[in-house]
Amino acid sequence: MLGHGQAPTRAQATDKSVNKATQELYRIADTPRKIAALGVEGLTPFIKTIGLYRNKARNVVALSNILIDRYGGKVPLSRVALQDLPGVGRKTASVVLNELDIEPAIAVDTHVFRVSHRLGLAKAKTPDKVEAELMAKIPERYLTRAHHWLILHGRYVCLARRPKCESCLVSDLCPSRELFVGA
Repeated sequence: MLGHGQAPTRAQATDKSVNKATQELYRIADTPRKIAALGVEGLTPFIKTIGLYRNKARNVVALSNILIDRYGGKVPLSRVALQDLPGVGRKTASVVLNELDIEPAIAVDTHVFRVSHRLGLAKAKTPDKVEAELMAKIPERYLTRAHHWLILHGRYVCLARRPKCESCLVSDLCPSRELFVGA
């Protein structure tokens, strides 16, 4: 998990690895109460293939207990309440709020950070500031989908080491294209 304002480096866990690791977990513990009952020691074996799994296990159990005690087992739907939960930062809160159509948001992960810079959409050095730049530049009607587009573009086309400029639909608009074409 990134510290407040810290630039992203590499993903600690991919969506694919999390989905794979939690598939069996959710067959057994699919509510905060059941996860809290597992405790850290019971949860750990399910998520041990995920990076930083010990810390994540502590956070998930603590978060589950807070959901039970403060919110009746339900996930709170305000940014402040979400970000107060252990292990939940601005990026995760943004994903939850955006996906539930509560608040348009752009979750800045490594892909969004990289693609935004390459396309000249952002110049800032921290995820929070990149998010602010993108929120100011992207038309409101596109805000709820923009981070998905940027993530997918970064995951499949504008790759970190060898971007696929030759198959990029926006390469003619990209100020970074010359850095990679013919390299």
